[in-house]
Amino acid sequence: MPAAVRAYLAHERVILGTLMVLLLLIAWEGLERGWWADALRPLLGDSAQRLRLKPIFISSPTLIAAAAFRMFFVTGEIWRDLAWSSAGYLLGLVLAVAIGIPLGLAGGWYRRLSYAVQPFLAALNATPQVAFLPLIIIWVGTGLSERVLIIFLLAVLPLAINAHAAVRTTDPRLIKVAGSFGASEWQLFRTIILPSSVPFLLAGLRLAIGRGMIGVVVGEIYGSAAGLGAMINQAGARFQTDRVFVGVLTIVAAGVILVEVVQRIERRVEIWRTPA
Repeated sequence: MPAAVRAYLAHERVILGTLMVLLLLIAWEGLERGWWADALRPLLGDSAQRLRLKPIFISSPTLIAAAAFRMFFVTGEIWRDLAWSSAGYLLGLVLAVAIGIPLGLAGGWYRRLSYAVQPFLAALNATPQVAFLPLIIIWVGTGLSERVLIIFLLAVLPLAINAHAAVRTTDPRLIKVAGSFGASEWQLFRTIILPSSVPFLLAGLRLAIGRGMIGVVVGEIYGSAAGLGAMINQAGARFQTDRVFVGVLTIVAAGVILVEVVQRIERRVEIWRTPA
């Protein structure tokens, strides 16, 4: 096999992903600059002008890049918003992990506790947690506590549900064999339940990361004067589309990086998955 083919196959995921992103950016830039309108004018006539969009509606990759450079490296104004959002996000996510995972594991391990918590988990999972935002503002105000609480509510459910399912789907044959050798309840949990649950917990963490990002934006749009969500809201009200995209893409980049870290950890612990 040629070296070029081997190199492509080894990095196919990155190559194809990068290529699709580049194609999207070129198509997007062409809409703002009118490339496609000019190219198709001989075929479509004056109606081809509709393919050219104004920057106030969609901006363009070059305008967004210029705005990002200015906000990150010239004025530095975005760093305060980024730090404000990061503090609330990390607190909410850590609180969700600290409560959701133990609750889910305990509910899966103890049958009666499972019966007690399942109705609440099912009800909260079927309810859009954003609907609680007016009540949260009434209860805790519009500061850091409000953002942490909404992020917690959005992130805790996938963690608790996945942890619960992880324990319930553990191979009962492993538990039976360990029990026949006189393993205690703690030994069963530590050596069988917890290792087999790790892939499920990481999958729940990936979901929690994304849902937490939603909480950042929603919480700051409705109840904060600072942060990326507030910046996006203020820029949108002023029709500063490039600043809106800078805020959105910053959140996207943070989420992608965190999910990629979790996925790398998942690939390292795949040997713990119970064989089908």
